[in-house]
Amino acid sequence: MTTAKPDREQAAQAEERREVLPMQDKKETVSWQSFWGAPLLLALLVTVLDLFSKFLVIKFFPEPGKIYVHVIPGYFSLVHFRNTGAAWGIFAKHTYLLALISCLALMAIIVFYRKLHEGQRPLAIAYAILAGGIAGNLYDRAFRGSVVDFLFFYFRDYKYSWPAFNIADAAICCSVIFMLCYSIFQLHKTPAKTKPEP
Repeated sequence: MTTAKPDREQAAQAEERREVLPMQDKKETVSWQSFWGAPLLLALLVTVLDLFSKFLVIKFFPEPGKIYVHVIPGYFSLVHFRNTGAAWGIFAKHTYLLALISCLALMAIIVFYRKLHEGQRPLAIAYAILAGGIAGNLYDRAFRGSVVDFLFFYFRDYKYSWPAFNIADAAICCSVIFMLCYSIFQLHKTPAKTKPEP
C-alpha cells in the first residue's frame, strides 16, 4: 500500500522525460533546417580556417611557386603555389569567371538549402561544409586574383603528384564525395516498392 504513491511519482517523472526528449530532438533538428543557424556557423568555421591558413602561408612563405617545407620527404610538402584556374589548373586565366560561378553556387546553396538537404542532417552538414569551402576560394579569386594552395602530395621525384590544394579544396571535395556516397547508400537502403498482386 505504501508503494503506490512513489510508483505514481516515478511514472509521472518517466512521462515527463519522454515528453522532454522529443522536444530536445526537435530543437536540434530545427537548428539544421535553415542555413541561418548551425549550418552558417559551420560554414564560417571552414571559411575562417581556410583563410587563416592562407594568411600564414603568405606571411611565412612569401614567394609563390616554391616548395618550402618537406614534411614527409618524398611524399608531402608545404608549398606556396598560386592557381588562377580551377582544379588541375583547368580554366586558367579565367579567375573572375570562376569567381562569378562560385558566387552563384554559394547563393544557390543558401537559397535552396532546405530543399537540398531534404531534412537529413548528414546532408545538411555536408552542404554547410561545401558552402564554407566555396566561400574560402571565392575570397581568393575576388580579392587576390588567384587561389593560394599549400598542401602538396607527390611520390619521390615528383613524377607522380596530386595538384596542390588548400583547406577549402579539401572541404569541397570531401563534402561532395560524402554526398554522393550518402545518396548511393540511401538508394540501396530504400526497399524497392513491390507491385500489388492482381
